[in-house]
Amino acid sequence: MRFYSLILVVFLGMPGFSQNPDLKYQKNLVPNGSFENYRKKSSDVRRAIPWRQIETIDYYQKPLDNDTTTERGAFQGECYTGFRFRKKYKEFLQVKLAEPLHRGTIYEFKLKMRLAFWSNAELKSFGALFTKGGYRGQKDVYKGNMVDTICLKDGLENGNRWFEFKGFYKADGGEKYVTIGNFSPVINKDLYRKKTIGFRVKEAYYFVDDISLKRAPQFEEKVKVVIVGPSKTENEEDSVFKVKENIKVGEKVSLNNIFFEDGHHYILPESFAELNKLSRYLIQHPEIEIRINGHSDNTGLSFKNQRISELRAREVFEYLIKKGVQNKMYFKGFGSSMPIADNETETGRAKNRRVEFEIIKN
Repeated sequence: MRFYSLILVVFLGMPGFSQNPDLKYQKNLVPNGSFENYRKKSSDVRRAIPWRQIETIDYYQKPLDNDTTTERGAFQGECYTGFRFRKKYKEFLQVKLAEPLHRGTIYEFKLKMRLAFWSNAELKSFGALFTKGGYRGQKDVYKGNMVDTICLKDGLENGNRWFEFKGFYKADGGEKYVTIGNFSPVINKDLYRKKTIGFRVKEAYYFVDDISLKRAPQFEEKVKVVIVGPSKTENEEDSVFKVKENIKVGEKVSLNNIFFEDGHHYILPESFAELNKLSRYLIQHPEIEIRINGHSDNTGLSFKNQRISELRAREVFEYLIKKGVQNKMYFKGFGSSMPIADNETETGRAKNRRVEFEIIKN
């Protein structure tokens, strides 16, 4: 991976950066980087929110039945994606990052990829492009905003086994999107045909999984921090969500400060502080699997209560993913079937209109 080697040597020699092996776990800024969280079972990668495709990316939630290779299926978990490349055709996958990149900060980008067993060609290059407004075409491709790998001989493959592509990126500042794919202006020149018997349309197909972008742990930028206004308190969004240490599978934790527009499922801004605390708690405990449960009172029709409770649970689920939570999560609506207070009073009904998370695995 030529680009990766060059950029590593250059940045290690830059003044103002120092090795710091003791930095704590860094947040993955690629939402749903392993594709494990989805709205429902589907082959449409858009169900793995918040990912979007350019052309048609395949989405797999189990191993292919005809894949008999030793590392079939996902790199880890159950879900993964597939990219197809032909002489006049290529595909991209794009997502909005959990937060904009900071100017001058060094980030490490990684993903796992594997050449499909039926491919009769290999790519010579593959990369990630960082932009402020997303990728719309070749005019948006600028080498300075990429982590790219180039093979001068043959192509990218590892005998149908998973291999890692990684590199470092120094941010211009404000980049909000990452787009993954092949950015060669002429894709046919970037396809290396393997020696195969017979003639078929030249095609390289790659499975991709486990995508991450984190602040590089071996670099620490020396910057002057200016604080304007009052400092944050323990009650603001940077504090850790409070959950008892010995929480067990099956236990439920109510989210007390989650607010929705009356009769709708849209999350109101007053809820963001509480949800941001929860997201930080989950990021610090990646081993925990949770289910977001939505509940309603018994006012109105039961099927409408069921629907709105599910939509509210889904809104929380998607908010957490977009904030960078990588934990395996589910969501479910229970309508008015599980009250915790008397529905005869307004106070009781308010308690029953709640969202909680339940520990599935820890």
